Amino acid sequence: MPYPQFAPAGLGQVAQQAAQVIYQHRLVSTRQLHRLVTPHHTRTEYLRRQLHTLRHAGFAEVVGRRSTGQTELLWWLTEKGAQAVEAVGLLQPRAYRMSPEAALGPLQEHTLAVVETGAAFVEHARRLGHECGPLDWSPEIAHYYRDEARPGEELCLVPDAVLSYVHTEAKQRTLLTFFVEVDRTQMTIARLAQKLHAYAAYHEYAPQPQTAKGPRGPRRQAAMPAWRYRYPAFPRLLLVLTGASEDRLARRISDLRSLAASDPSLASTPVRVGVTTLDKLRTHGPFEPVFTPVLGLAELSDAWLRPGGIAA
Repeated sequence: MPYPQFAPAGLGQVAQQAAQVIYQHRLVSTRQLHRLVTPHHTRTEYLRRQLHTLRHAGFAEVVGRRSTGQTELLWWLTEKGAQAVEAVGLLQPRAYRMSPEAALGPLQEHTLAVVETGAAFVEHARRLGHECGPLDWSPEIAHYYRDEARPGEELCLVPDAVLSYVHTEAKQRTLLTFFVEVDRTQMTIARLAQKLHAYAAYHEYAPQPQTAKGPRGPRRQAAMPAWRYRYPAFPRLLLVLTGASEDRLARRISDLRSLAASDPSLASTPVRVGVTTLDKLRTHGPFEPVFTPVLGLAELSDAWLRPGGIAA
């Protein structure tokens, strides 16, 4: 059986890379694709030609979005395009399929903001000599757990993205994993704070141990937290705020900290949580002191979220 072909003959490597990025992130603007796929090109014309090649082949479709007085094109894969990417087997298959209605729907801005957050990590990784590419974050990965406060229910934690990043300093390479939540000022502070409970509960959740048979009869296996089956260390949780003025976002950060500090159920959680704005993340990058810890002292930190702030 021949190796599954991604596309008809003549489809360039850039078009294939763009299709993979669109598949992974569902809806991506031309400008975002330029920054992620062809940053070495000073202009977007070559990328645009490759994207229109995808469209003419029936692999991609486009919708328009009004931005700063101009129409910006947003790209998504058709069913044919999604199946072609899946046939190659390089990416984890995703059941989600974009449609014209969804591309123009209320989640459009949120989807683009999540891509913009990931793009900030990619661009600063290039600048710093770290490793983080356009496929190194995955949107909406389900994490199932149970919470003692809600017995009998199987709950599902779905971060906006799970992002992997290799931090390199001298000869030291460290794999960092982040849970990312993007808030466009669409939810109340109370609801945003409630997300912290879900992450704290997921950290503590350990599936019921099974009974294993040994030479001396049945024995109980030690319970291991569910997250350890997926991550070498519990990911840091980064909250990224956008959709309002810097002053309003600063007030939301202050209110979130106050609400979290008054919640005794969060007092002992070991989950590291930091909050920043999308503008600060884009401008300064994740490894400058742009994150305010949600729990504990308000000492600015970078994405490591070390206790005691940036110098610890």
